[in-house]
Amino acid sequence: MERIKKFLKSIGPGFITGASDDDPSGIATYSQTGAQFGYSQLWTAVFSFPFMTVIQEMSGRIGMVTGKGLAGVIRKHYTRKILTIAVLLLVVANTINIGADLGAMASSGQLILHVPFIVLLFGMTALTVILEVFVSYKIYAKFLKYLTFALFAYIITALVIKQDWSNVLKATFIPSISFNKEYLMNIVAILGTTISPYLFFWQAGEEVEEEVAEKKLHQMGAGVPHVTNKDIRTMRLDTAIGMFFSNLVMWFIIVTTASTLNLNNISSIQTADQAALALKPLAGDFAFILFTLGILGTGLLAVPILAGSASYAITEAFGWKEGLYRRFNQAHGFYGVIVIATLIGLLVNLTSIKPFQMLYYTAIFNGVCAPPLLFLIMLIGNNKKIMGEYTNSKVSNILGWTITLVMTLASLGLFIAIF
Repeated sequence: MERIKKFLKSIGPGFITGASDDDPSGIATYSQTGAQFGYSQLWTAVFSFPFMTVIQEMSGRIGMVTGKGLAGVIRKHYTRKILTIAVLLLVVANTINIGADLGAMASSGQLILHVPFIVLLFGMTALTVILEVFVSYKIYAKFLKYLTFALFAYIITALVIKQDWSNVLKATFIPSISFNKEYLMNIVAILGTTISPYLFFWQAGEEVEEEVAEKKLHQMGAGVPHVTNKDIRTMRLDTAIGMFFSNLVMWFIIVTTASTLNLNNISSIQTADQAALALKPLAGDFAFILFTLGILGTGLLAVPILAGSASYAITEAFGWKEGLYRRFNQAHGFYGVIVIATLIGLLVNLTSIKPFQMLYYTAIFNGVCAPPLLFLIMLIGNNKKIMGEYTNSKVSNILGWTITLVMTLASLGLFIAIF
């Protein structure tokens, strides 16, 4: 019990960020991957891990060293045009993502609770807004930590289903690559849902929140905190563990759907909850319930983070007071953006857009938006005027520029394949 308490205490923004990456949009993408391509894209979980870790470490380090979120740093050191493009890309992607996740949560809740979709949609929207706006940061951070355990549902689900482990391991470490439109579209979707813009802004902002909570800063965006090498090492370890856990869950979801849905010629999944429902006759009630509860838990984890990262970006861009450590009456603009972004996400579910299109194409849109933001993060991470002695290492630069190039080429390849 003491070890569990010690582990929970050590969990920081890096781990929570990694866990939130496996949101309902991600679950739908990974489920579609396993259903459509079987085990053949398992290698992407191994491939994305080092790149995801490096980019998130860079984002966290920028926040720690500057005492500002990413938008705050861009506002101070770059042009207004660059700031506007960066914030606009993030906010559009996040709002659609919020809508997709809320819809997936409500649909999944219906499978267990048998309550009308609209009732669950409004209920879950209200719950996420109330928690983020009216609960103190210390309590809320603990709540987010406990929600990360929902992801263990996917590990357990894969283990209770019969697997062809030799083929699983082969597909994990020997890449299978095809250049047709569907394959490329799915690769961009996977990269977009693992290396997502909202994760960059969220972790940078949360590292600053932690500094305020630890009294290293009086408030976000004001002053430069005293950062030690030990602080950086702790953040790096927290981030690496979080990203490993995120990619491990991704791997298990693909394994689960490949060994059930793909094996039974179910190659098209329309929503995350449909993946859960399709598992029921193939893997039993236990796997179905675990998969469904995982969607609900990760949605509750991810939606506030999506809204929060959009709010960090907008409030920093306008120079408003920000931070979850503040009360509602101290930061109307910050919490107002959270509420508005969440409500717009809710309204997206009342349109004629099909749920799967929203989930899957959100991941693709994130994959297309990421390269320019990655380029900007790389420039900031190497700028000595901003980062001082904590600029990128040689390894960080190699991995960072590589994934920026890979995601750019993948996006261009997708456009060429489509048009």
